Amino acid sequence: MVNSTTRAFGSPFKYVQGPGEFKRLPEYSKPYGKACVIIDSFLYAELNQKLENTYGESEGEFFSICFKGECCDDEVQRICEIARSNGAALIVGVGGGKTLDTAKLCADSVGLPVIIVPTSASTDAPVSEIAVLYTADGEYIGSRKMKHNAHLVLVDSEIIVKAPKRLFVAGMGDALATYPEALACQGSDSPNYIAGGRRRCKAGMAIAKSCWDILFSDGRSALTALERGVITESLENVIEANTLLSGLGFLNTGLATAHGIHSGLTMIPSTHKYLHGEKVAFGIVCQMVMENTPAETVDKVMRFMVDIGLPVTLEQLDVEPIEENITAIAKKTADGPLVHQEPVFITEKIVYDAILMADELGKKYRGM
Repeated sequence: MVNSTTRAFGSPFKYVQGPGEFKRLPEYSKPYGKACVIIDSFLYAELNQKLENTYGESEGEFFSICFKGECCDDEVQRICEIARSNGAALIVGVGGGKTLDTAKLCADSVGLPVIIVPTSASTDAPVSEIAVLYTADGEYIGSRKMKHNAHLVLVDSEIIVKAPKRLFVAGMGDALATYPEALACQGSDSPNYIAGGRRRCKAGMAIAKSCWDILFSDGRSALTALERGVITESLENVIEANTLLSGLGFLNTGLATAHGIHSGLTMIPSTHKYLHGEKVAFGIVCQMVMENTPAETVDKVMRFMVDIGLPVTLEQLDVEPIEENITAIAKKTADGPLVHQEPVFITEKIVYDAILMADELGKKYRGM
């Protein structure tokens, strides 16, 4: 429970979204000085060449670093040393969630501003001042809060539409949790992530609800547009929902079971190959079971998730439903703080049973 009547709201300094915006990165970075650009390894060759072309046409200055794939202390330290030795005045992260979180951690460590450039709409990490840290082997450790949010989040929809469909769908899974978790935190009067944890502003709840509404109104048509490689209003709306609205929503309202289950799932090595939003999606099913969500809402959510291809069963996450695995997931979840931000009583046994019931619910909706 929040021990204060103070409300608080936080966000990045600026958010820019549209086709072709990546080409304007030199214009946005130039006022800060020499940019250290951390690029996802999968996209390094292509995007580094684009940067050389665009920076070559301007008076801006940059150097690039290829991200090695895991947001862990060793990788953060490696990049910080390179940034310092090359006289960086700005950190830029270009890539997926782990690349962007690494950029945030590096900027926070060396005391520099940061620009975040997501290359997919796969998570809400870009607008958050929180970074998720893992071991070098991919096991979830916890989250760290930055001193400052990003100075700019730059989203190029021409890049997003070319990203794999799976990433976009995972982003919808992450975003879909925003409003249910906001309601859970509101019901338990849990703090948000602003100024050490304060009450949520009405704006935060309204943003979380808008995220939810857009997914159901535009999600299916946006996915069709992405599959066909075209940019439509519905696609732009869902890019915004996955990135801006979901990020501002959770930052200003809080997280609960859906993300708690995600953390629990990381205890099973076979889940490490699945995306953040895919694991969160199964967490949503668990949260609905725990909260005894009305059947109409459950049906709406389950049909949507199955339609767009989100995992709703343990099998889809390569988890064998044996006691050893369920216990490991339930213990990690129950030992963490997020599940206890629910407005219902929680124990490890309750989490254990909810996981099994969620799996059965998912099987039902998949027609198994």
